[in-house]
Amino acid sequence: MKALQVIDQAFRTTTEEQDDTILWLTQSMRGAGGHLTVLLSGHAVYYATQHQTQPALTIAGWAQTQPANLPRDIGNLLHSGVPVFAVTEDLEERGLDRQILLDGVQAVSRQGLVNLYESVDQIWQW
Repeated sequence: MKALQVIDQAFRTTTEEQDDTILWLTQSMRGAGGHLTVLLSGHAVYYATQHQTQPALTIAGWAQTQPANLPRDIGNLLHSGVPVFAVTEDLEERGLDRQILLDGVQAVSRQGLVNLYESVDQIWQW
């Protein structure tokens, strides 16, 4: 079974946790033999352009000592063979240039989503 992980929300848990939950889950499922593809859409296209870790957070003496490292997480997915796509129009709507995408992330137009959706058995929206 091939699954497409569509991520359209961004920075949901990256302040408090060391990873975006869905990126972590996808990496874990890939490690267990899952055949996955990631599509970043909406605000999640920012993940495809992040070149630094999230800032550390301190609240009332408690410190997040391992802030999210989205470039590492996306790189790990790509390195493990998970294709990662970002919707071109969503990048453009946010003033992001395709030239600043992390290495290995592929841009796909909304029109091109049809082929991507047809290439998988299931689509999971996060």
